[in-house]
Amino acid sequence: MRLKRFAGLSLIFMLVSVLSIQAVVVAQSDLGTEANPIEVFFVPSVEAQTITAGGEVMAAALKEATGLTFKVSVPTSYAATVEAMCAAPGSSIGFIPAAGYVIANNRCGVEVSLAAVRNGWNVYWTEYIVRRDSDIYTFGDLAGKSWAYPDAASTSGYIVPSVELQQAGITVGEEISAGGHNQVVQAVYNGDADFGTTFFSPPVVPGAPWAIGDSPEPYDLTVDQSSLSADGSQLLVGKLEVLDARRNIRDTAPDVIEQVRILRLSAPIPNDTLSFGAEFPAELKAQIITALEAFAQTDAWAESIGNEDFYGWSGIAPVEDSAYDPVRARFDILGLTEEDVFN
Repeated sequence: MRLKRFAGLSLIFMLVSVLSIQAVVVAQSDLGTEANPIEVFFVPSVEAQTITAGGEVMAAALKEATGLTFKVSVPTSYAATVEAMCAAPGSSIGFIPAAGYVIANNRCGVEVSLAAVRNGWNVYWTEYIVRRDSDIYTFGDLAGKSWAYPDAASTSGYIVPSVELQQAGITVGEEISAGGHNQVVQAVYNGDADFGTTFFSPPVVPGAPWAIGDSPEPYDLTVDQSSLSADGSQLLVGKLEVLDARRNIRDTAPDVIEQVRILRLSAPIPNDTLSFGAEFPAELKAQIITALEAFAQTDAWAESIGNEDFYGWSGIAPVEDSAYDPVRARFDILGLTEEDVFN
């Protein structure tokens, strides 16, 4: 009697397993339909409305190229973005920065495929910013000062500067989670924080491209004043175009360059990623990558993720997971766990 009961239970377990496998196969076979769209997640590093609008432009272009349907989402935080990808390993795509990728890869096997290129650069930097009238002139002067950062999972905004401050033996004062890069610049501009850490992309310098080792502010404000382009899309100093995080508050603070200066830059950081859930179908992944590479060559790219008010990606390029080993090393230096970053 007992053997019959065990045999019956085994049959039930086998049926449940078969049905589960069939459910996964069905879910993957209709992935990209209206009923089961591919989920595209963007971290909220800039204004969510800007990301959503630009993301929809990308989704429309990808649908036209592939016939697949995409659902664009901007989770409330970097942590929520990683959680969302891990919750949908077979249907998610994420535009996530280096630290977020490292955590997602470790937590649930998220895989990087492409990385951002910004004006020819496959790296970017942290910029430490202060008010121009501040008495902070050296890295050591940050000791005891209040610090505004975007999010504890932000690579340039928190992870990298945390390592550099620790290695320099600098203990800051109050730490302020501002909620985004724009908010960091605004906090320093308003005097709500003594210094801030946010992203730096090199300026566009006519006739003399910016190079590593150059000043992050290669201009003289006693000669040239900042201004906005006629359509308001560019922040200029003379003929030079500013592309670092300060430009993102140019509408509300057009004098941000006159009020906020760059104290220093960090070591280079590998660029943000385009990553896929661990179980994302390989055939669809290849199809989407090809479509994205084609989309990056169109004018519509500048209305989407290529817009400087969005993520400012001027292009994309293949990248290996090993490119993010330096970020993993920074976690090790800090002794940080996922819980430390996300909680």
